Amino acid sequence: MNNKPVYLTAEGLAKLKAELSHLISVERPRVAQRIHDAKLDGDITENAEYEDAKQEQSFLEGRIATLESQLKNAAVIEGGNGDKVGIGSKVVIKGSDGEETFTIVGSAEASPREGRISNESPVGQALMGHKKGDKVTVQAPAGPVSYTVVRVS
Repeated sequence: MNNKPVYLTAEGLAKLKAELSHLISVERPRVAQRIHDAKLDGDITENAEYEDAKQEQSFLEGRIATLESQLKNAAVIEGGNGDKVGIGSKVVIKGSDGEETFTIVGSAEASPREGRISNESPVGQALMGHKKGDKVTVQAPAGPVSYTVVRVS
C-alpha cells in the first residue's frame, strides 16, 4: 500500500471528507438497492440493469478506497512559506505568453483550469524552491519553456 503523503489544503481535506461521506451514506445504499431490484427481475445472467448496477458498484467502491487512502495519508498544508515556492504558494510567473498565476497544491487537489497545479506536475516541480526573480525552465513536450518567477505569496 502507498504511504506517500497526500498534500491537501484545509479546504481540499474538507471536500474529500464530504465526498467520502456522501458516497458511503447516500451512493452506496442507492447502488445496493439498484442491485437488489435488478435481482428481483429474474435471471441475472442476461440482465443489463444488474450488470450496470454491479459496474457502478465496482467504480463506487474503488473511489471510496481511493478517498480512504488519501485521507489516511493526508498532510494538511498551510500556504507557502512566503519567499520560496512550496506547496500552498500562490505564484505569478511570466513567460513568452505573458503572466500566469498558479497555486501549488498536492496532486489530489490539482485543477489546472482553476489555476491549481500539482507540485508533481512539470511546472510545479520546476517552480518548487524558487524565489521571486528566479528563472526556471520547464521541460515541455514541444521543448524547454522558460519562465521568470514574478511573485510568490
